[in-house]
Amino acid sequence: MSLPDGAEAGAPFFADVAGAPAGAEAVWLTAADGTRLRAVAWRHEAARGTAVVFPGRTEFAEKYGRVVQALVERGLAVVVLDWRGQGLSDRHPRNPMLGHVQDFRDYQQDVTALLDFATALDLPGPRYLVAHSMGGCIGLRTLLERAEFCGAILSAPMWRLQMRAATRELTSKMTQLANLTGFGARLMPGTRPGPTAHAGFQDNALTSDAATFGWCARQIEAHPELSLGGPSMQWTYAAIEEMTRLYIAPLPRLPMLVMLGDAESVVSSTAIRTRVAQMASGELLDLPGARHEIFMEGPETLARVWQRIDRFLAEVPTRREPSAPARPA
Repeated sequence: MSLPDGAEAGAPFFADVAGAPAGAEAVWLTAADGTRLRAVAWRHEAARGTAVVFPGRTEFAEKYGRVVQALVERGLAVVVLDWRGQGLSDRHPRNPMLGHVQDFRDYQQDVTALLDFATALDLPGPRYLVAHSMGGCIGLRTLLERAEFCGAILSAPMWRLQMRAATRELTSKMTQLANLTGFGARLMPGTRPGPTAHAGFQDNALTSDAATFGWCARQIEAHPELSLGGPSMQWTYAAIEEMTRLYIAPLPRLPMLVMLGDAESVVSSTAIRTRVAQMASGELLDLPGARHEIFMEGPETLARVWQRIDRFLAEVPTRREPSAPARPA
């Protein structure tokens, strides 16, 4: 396997809990700032393109095993990444359970490392972005600044958090002050120091499907090193700042399928609907009864999701429409 400079084979992948297809190739990548990242790839002998998966906050490659299986069944090669600060990638040195990043632009270093890895593997184009929540925030920045992708499939993208404008402004000021006074690496008040996604099925905001919720919980029970707690105050400030910049940035001119559940309570449905309405080639797929994690919903919702993704993949041009480079927002 040819690898980019700084990459190392032999990273673990916990196939026992992933539900992923065979053939996973897990490696360690090194971002430009020296951060070690885990990436996993699945090649396909007759691939008609490559899906690049951007997970959400707290997530890891194994959680997307079933998604990878569905993508491979559709004739795609796949690469997925553990973002810095979560999964098996490098974490906060003093508190590994803390979800922390100094600046959201740091994630673009992770993106570069992942796409260089896909290139080194000679994974075929066209490339499709498949992103969830925080991955949709990072992904929108990527689509604005890079031209590799011909289409994007976004699940509940984190373009604003579900909070009132006054609360958002207060939170931004409070977390900025915390960072300036040396407390940015403290846990965000009101969040959990332990695993956030699996406090209990009742009233959870992530999925309405008890079976899938249980499957996700068993993943981190079997491999607790994959779990993550709440975000730091600096992560929260950095996220709000990046979402604010992106909300006024020009939108990329490429086909985008955006999926949103009508029981969404984590990210702002209003912001998503507003931005999709402004897109040149955007479509919103409304999913009745679905919560935040669209790809972790029950069989009825997933049947609709994959049926629409099939149509999207069939309709997307294999070359991206030329457009003027976006100015950094």
